[in-house]
Amino acid sequence: MSVFIDRERELSLLEERSGNDRSEFVVIYGRRRIGKSELIDQFIKDNGIRLLAREESKTLQLRTFAEKLGDFFGDELLKKTEFRGWDGFFEYLYGKADERIIIAIDEFPYLIKEDPAITSILQDYWDNKLKKTKIFLILCGSSISMMESKVMGYESPLYGRRTGQLLLKQIPFIHTLDYVGNFERAVEFYSVFGGTPAYIIETGPENDIFTNIENNILREDSFLYRDVEFVLRQELTEPRYYFSILLSIAKGNHRIGLIANDTGLSISIVNKYLSVLSDLQLVYRMVPVTESYKSRKGMHFLADNLFDFWFRFVYPVMDEIEKGKGRMVAESIKPQFNQYVGKHFENIVQEILEVLNERGLLPFRFTKIGRWWHKEKEIDVVALNEGIKSTIFCECKWRDNVNAAEIIRDLREKAGFVPVESEKEYYMVFAKSFRKRVEGEDVILYDLEDMARLFVVQ
Repeated sequence: MSVFIDRERELSLLEERSGNDRSEFVVIYGRRRIGKSELIDQFIKDNGIRLLAREESKTLQLRTFAEKLGDFFGDELLKKTEFRGWDGFFEYLYGKADERIIIAIDEFPYLIKEDPAITSILQDYWDNKLKKTKIFLILCGSSISMMESKVMGYESPLYGRRTGQLLLKQIPFIHTLDYVGNFERAVEFYSVFGGTPAYIIETGPENDIFTNIENNILREDSFLYRDVEFVLRQELTEPRYYFSILLSIAKGNHRIGLIANDTGLSISIVNKYLSVLSDLQLVYRMVPVTESYKSRKGMHFLADNLFDFWFRFVYPVMDEIEKGKGRMVAESIKPQFNQYVGKHFENIVQEILEVLNERGLLPFRFTKIGRWWHKEKEIDVVALNEGIKSTIFCECKWRDNVNAAEIIRDLREKAGFVPVESEKEYYMVFAKSFRKRVEGEDVILYDLEDMARLFVVQ
């Protein structure tokens, strides 16, 4: 699988910018493993160079950059010397920028941590020299907070200099389907490995999901076994509290009060750490679709499916895995697996509904979509258009032989509690298969075959 199967839009945006002769200063950022470096490598090809910053002294970093640029430009003299400082580095780039050249500095936050003056030096060179050339400068980083504050923030010397930015996020389900091929298996793969390209390419779509789980997660020598822990320790200064919060959410505690009770942390501490996790795109907050974002009914969920799976099934039994009992752990997961996939199937259904909406295949075009809940009542997906007073109520069932009539009956009853004014209402059920399909002008059913047909290339 190409990790760019999902990055055609981002690649197109970069190539469109590169098609002109004016200077460009683009910021690319996003959490680790999301595919930033691969996107840059695909973009620059033979017309640019990606310089990877490392956590080392400024002197060593400048020496490495001199060697890399010397190789790239065929400058033997530069390879034998080195830049005396960042002024020398940017002056050299200025001298090479009469023609379009792409210079990408990857993991730029490492350079800022070593020498905070680099942002001021770059500001000076950009304002007085580089912006008058044909350079295409890319600053890339995995530390979202540092990229937003030290590069794009109002107090940064570089504020207002960038000509564009890309925040890379996880890929949608459809690209896992492209990779896996089979719809049912793709749902299982996406529920476990999520939308992070570096995780998806570790899998083998020719094998079933449990073979992949056992080989790629439940082995102490596998990349994915330790990567969740590695990413968190790289990003967080007090990982033990964050681990406790993430574990609590994975166990099903989605409200702040429940998380606080489960972890023994105060609500204020939980709020503080959830804010950090949200900034890192590891946790997201959801409110009922009929509520404003400030609603007190908000709940928190893990944003990355692999993190959810790891904290739910791996973290609590790491000692067993490290004794070589991965197969036994896999067997213990199987009875709970459909239920686990089911909660992620709801998010996949929202993606499917977005596709149906875009293609005009629903009774109306919705303008809002999300979950709804109140006390003990909840509906998996509600899609509505308040302008024309139309609503779709939807349930998602990751199992076979679903009794559609019973689900529709319950859905009609729960719909009466949703605080939205509707003149037209429709009821949808998504499931693996149905025991018997029911008819009705306001009823729409989708089984696995129906869903798969939506994504068949015509």
